[in-house]
Amino acid sequence: MKPVDWIELFRRIGAGVRGAVIPIAGTVAGGVRFEVGAGGDTTMEVDRAAEAVVFTELEALARERGEKFSVLSEESGMRDFGAPFPLVLVDPVDGSLNARQGVPLFGLMLAVLDGPTIDDTFAGLVLNLNTGEEWTAIRKQGARRSGAPLAMIPRQDPKRIEILGLESSPRAITEARPLVERASKLRILGSMALSIAHTASGGFDVFCAPMPVRVFDMAASLLLLAEAGGVATDMRGNPIGPQPASLERRTTLLCAPTRELHAEALEILGALS
Repeated sequence: MKPVDWIELFRRIGAGVRGAVIPIAGTVAGGVRFEVGAGGDTTMEVDRAAEAVVFTELEALARERGEKFSVLSEESGMRDFGAPFPLVLVDPVDGSLNARQGVPLFGLMLAVLDGPTIDDTFAGLVLNLNTGEEWTAIRKQGARRSGAPLAMIPRQDPKRIEILGLESSPRAITEARPLVERASKLRILGSMALSIAHTASGGFDVFCAPMPVRVFDMAASLLLLAEAGGVATDMRGNPIGPQPASLERRTTLLCAPTRELHAEALEILGALS
């Protein structure tokens, strides 16, 4: 039997999730609230509908092919399909507040790991559910954007951070003030996965989350960033990859598409002596 083509599976899941979510995004029906999900956020109908599509495909993988794996979803938590690894991470709607409000910027994050840490991610997909644009990465095989090798947009102004991305509360602006003061423009997208993906392409010179956010949400995008040659640490310069891929672990984040930009951002923050 052929090994699982995880990227192809993730693409198929993505098409189904788009079909389920887009018709109800920004509607009263899509914003219906359920219980608090495993990740600590309130599950809404957009989340539930997306996750149902994901598990339909993953259950078929176990039932029809006999594959053994586990799944950790932001909504329903851990599900065992016969083996602890591979471990599939699922954020069915990353940016679900945007989806509820009809703001057309939210995504799907899928990653698969062969060990317990973020560094163990070996394949991942980030899908912009509004546009259908996909970002994929396979460990040691590079990153792709809509099927083509990911090409980085070169930096335009060596003296300033042209575009600084932030996540996502008003307090974050205060915490990142040294970077804010060196930036020409700010962008707050409301989706961690998409923000890091756009950093990998050079769309953002720097992206940071000054307030701790879930490591879980970053898995696919951090693989994409690394495969494109970018760098991610916490706001003090400590690596994120060794952290466990769990719903409980949180960290700050500072990432950039090149080592030079990342080092510059750390220096601006005063994290380098």
